[in-house]
Amino acid sequence: MNLFEGEKIELKGSVAPSIPNATKDDINDKYIRGDIRIVTEQARYPLSTIVTMLDSGDYNLNPEFQRRRRWSRLKQSKLIESFIMNVPIPPIFLYEVTYSQYEVMDGLQRLTAISEFYKDKFMLTGLDQWPELNGMNYANLPDQVRRGIDRRYLSSIILLQETARDPYEADRLKQLVFERINSGGDKLEPQESRNALYNGPLNQLCIKLARTDSFCKMWGIPTEDDLEKISTPVQANLPFEDAELSDLEDDSSSEILHGNALYRKMQDVELVLRFFAYRQLADVEQGRLRDFLDAYLKKGNRMKTEILVNLESLFRETIDFVYDVLGDRAFFLLRKKRNGQWLWYERPTKVLYDPMMFAFSRYIDKKTVLIEKSGAIKEGLERLYQEKADAFKGRSTNKEDILQRMKIMNDFLCSFLE
Repeated sequence: MNLFEGEKIELKGSVAPSIPNATKDDINDKYIRGDIRIVTEQARYPLSTIVTMLDSGDYNLNPEFQRRRRWSRLKQSKLIESFIMNVPIPPIFLYEVTYSQYEVMDGLQRLTAISEFYKDKFMLTGLDQWPELNGMNYANLPDQVRRGIDRRYLSSIILLQETARDPYEADRLKQLVFERINSGGDKLEPQESRNALYNGPLNQLCIKLARTDSFCKMWGIPTEDDLEKISTPVQANLPFEDAELSDLEDDSSSEILHGNALYRKMQDVELVLRFFAYRQLADVEQGRLRDFLDAYLKKGNRMKTEILVNLESLFRETIDFVYDVLGDRAFFLLRKKRNGQWLWYERPTKVLYDPMMFAFSRYIDKKTVLIEKSGAIKEGLERLYQEKADAFKGRSTNKEDILQRMKIMNDFLCSFLE
């Protein structure tokens, strides 16, 4: 693989710094110095003040630590019901960026639910302990219930500015806290963790490129044009993968986009990252692919701007090239069923995406010739998937399997240039 000048990065693992042959006195001194110690304070906010608090502009609700996931109206309603019953609610976590200016590290969904309820943006639904309140918004709640909610508080833990000695230390400690407070509850997807722990220029580039029109079409993610045309999730005819997302009521493009599992879990961003990282896959030691992607993103964020510009151009050209030759079903695989019949998968697969993107990226200068042979290439792929069925098994995901598929796909495309 021909890399851009300066693109090559060292991908060997690193370990946290430690004191060689540390004695107990050394460890005690480290603790006394407070080398790694979080400085916090606690606060309580009456629910009735949350709207004013968020509208003040003093709270950043969308730092990179947040996920793309969005609570459904059912889950928001359940939170309000918990406040009505005075069920203890976990505290939110804030980081003091400057004096009286905060980032919401954890708790965005709770704050959003409370704010939207007080603004009468939704009616309660799915309540099982207080079913009498289903269909009511804040304004038309019975007086006693409304006053009861107003008396409730949301607790917070604030990481103070003096926690860190400089901006770099601040980022490191924020990421550390985020990882620890998200070790329970809903499990973070790999790319959600990377987004929080290794955010930087390369991560932001992957997020931007995941909205590329041809990429979205091939992975079944609503494009920007789709979002402009669609007014409701029903019209979008989008599959909602879980019950909590099936009751979305808003007809905003945000609701529609969050109804897509790939987008919601940031798997689309990981796919872009894989394209860049796998350009150097042959040079890394064997190990978990997740660890490889973590290391690549962490160190790739330090790439020079001109390298990122080249990578962006390469991705856009490659994904459009694949789309021009194979259309929106480019990553659909032909597999043999137990009855011996060959059938096409009804969804795109990573097992094809990785080698196909790798191969097409190597022949961009032959784009005109290969686009003209689109029909023959499609027919040839159908034969290839049958002849090389063992190589394209979905569970074969180690380094050597991926490299083998890359070679197969590269040789296949090359055959149309002979």
